[in-house]
Amino acid sequence: MQPFTIDVPDDVLDDLRARLARTRFTTPSASAWGAGVDPAYLASLVAYWANDFDWRAAEAHLNRSPQFIDRGQHFVHLRRDATRPPVLLAHGWPSSFIEMLPLAELLDVDVVIPSLPGFLYSELVDGPLTRAAIAETFHALMTETLGYERYFAFGGDIGGAASSWLATMYPHEVAGLHMIHGPFPAAFDASPITPAEQAFFDAEAAYDEGDEGYSSIMATRPDTIAAALADSPAGLAAWIVDKYRDWSDCGGDVESRFDRDALCTILTLYWATGSIGTSFRQYLDYPHNATRPNITVPVAVTLSSEPGMRGFPRSIAERAATDLRQYSAPGRGGHFLAFEEPELVADELGAFMRSVG
Repeated sequence: MQPFTIDVPDDVLDDLRARLARTRFTTPSASAWGAGVDPAYLASLVAYWANDFDWRAAEAHLNRSPQFIDRGQHFVHLRRDATRPPVLLAHGWPSSFIEMLPLAELLDVDVVIPSLPGFLYSELVDGPLTRAAIAETFHALMTETLGYERYFAFGGDIGGAASSWLATMYPHEVAGLHMIHGPFPAAFDASPITPAEQAFFDAEAAYDEGDEGYSSIMATRPDTIAAALADSPAGLAAWIVDKYRDWSDCGGDVESRFDRDALCTILTLYWATGSIGTSFRQYLDYPHNATRPNITVPVAVTLSSEPGMRGFPRSIAERAATDLRQYSAPGRGGHFLAFEEPELVADELGAFMRSVG
């Protein structure tokens, strides 16, 4: 395990600014945000990123959090209270470890924040990047690298799915699981689907009709889109910021949830590491995922209020988790819930960990 400091070379930053300055913007196809990222907003963000954003200040801020690399795995490790089980905070896509930093500052236990394999400074695993493979990597980090005997896991999206595999693969070491996207069971044949469950499935399918284009191309032609995004920082910004606006609880104003410095920090990390293409790997490898057994460890759900999760009924989580201890739908905060509402998540996660012990 080696200490790690983020240090983007000056020539990388100079090249980034030069590319941003030469950006060619597209003609809008519809009203603002009606066909993806609004070109006028993108032009404004690109100008800020090129001329006003202070990466060195952002970099110094990130480096205040102790970071390490072990066997190609990047992570933040905050030591607070070694007498209690720590918590692993697992991000999703198109996110990064910085999503969890505001939450981590509010917790009074040891905190570990890994970068997902293939994201930023973490290397890909050998073989398909399944949820179980990510879980194995995280478990090795917690037990072999850091020496914890028991720990909690928290996450959403890919990180939440990997954490649910942690809970099923290592139930003796995982003290409890907290998710922002309710878990799904392996099958719905234990009892008939309820009207509320069917209504959720119908709403989810309707939303996916307008949203699933990004995942379809990343799952089938990831290298094609990655070639464009790895070469154009403006394209990278469009691809990522589109999801920060659409999936967050921002009411259509992305900067009401994420200021420009936060967005540019995320974008610069993806750009400097050249990791947007490898962040797609879990989409391409998704068919390699096995069916996850039901979860038997204590589970808490603080439901995200993003479009794809609204109306998620508690009964689905109860089908997937045999020991659902805590369930809430606060009605605020979206896909990046820990980033959007860190105090809310800290209260609910803290209460869950204390109740389990």
